[in-house]
Amino acid sequence: CESVDKRRGALSSEKSGWGTRVHAASRQFIKFGLVGGSGTIVNLAVAALSKKIAGWTAGISEHDPFMNLLGTDFHIRWYHVFMTIAFLVANIWNYQLNRMWTFKMINMRSWWRGFFPFLATGLVAFVVSQVVTTLLMNPTSPIALSSEIFDDSSGLRTKFYWALTISILISMPVNFIVNKYWAFRKPKTVIVQEVAPH
Repeated sequence: CESVDKRRGALSSEKSGWGTRVHAASRQFIKFGLVGGSGTIVNLAVAALSKKIAGWTAGISEHDPFMNLLGTDFHIRWYHVFMTIAFLVANIWNYQLNRMWTFKMINMRSWWRGFFPFLATGLVAFVVSQVVTTLLMNPTSPIALSSEIFDDSSGLRTKFYWALTISILISMPVNFIVNKYWAFRKPKTVIVQEVAPH
């Protein structure tokens, strides 16, 4: 009877430990989402500002080719450049907020040692968002946003803004998981057992 009570106690503590971990991970995900939401606003604002400045100063449209892709019929477009600038600014923004708020209880590495895994993780998500945006912007793509609806006649009808927003939302959950278990993981601790001298 005593061994049954011990097993029940162990199971109860195991369940409460699991529940605590799920609760903590859920709170982190919500905080990560709020930071990501603010980062999305920063990303969109910087992309829009980059687009506007390029248009005002040089008459550049986001649809214009920036650079030919290795002598092919394909080009890197200015919207890819605007996305890159916006990504870098938003990535630094998100990293600092996540470090100060979402994962603040974790004994972290130095700023630079934590930033590079965060940036690398972000680059994976950035590549996904570049592909998604390109597919949404390219009129020959099967998932292209309609040019009749998104005719660039106003801010809310600008195809680039919608494509960028959709691509950011698609990459957010993967970004959280990889950041939680890589960029913001707890540093490995080595347990040293002291042995009494003989």
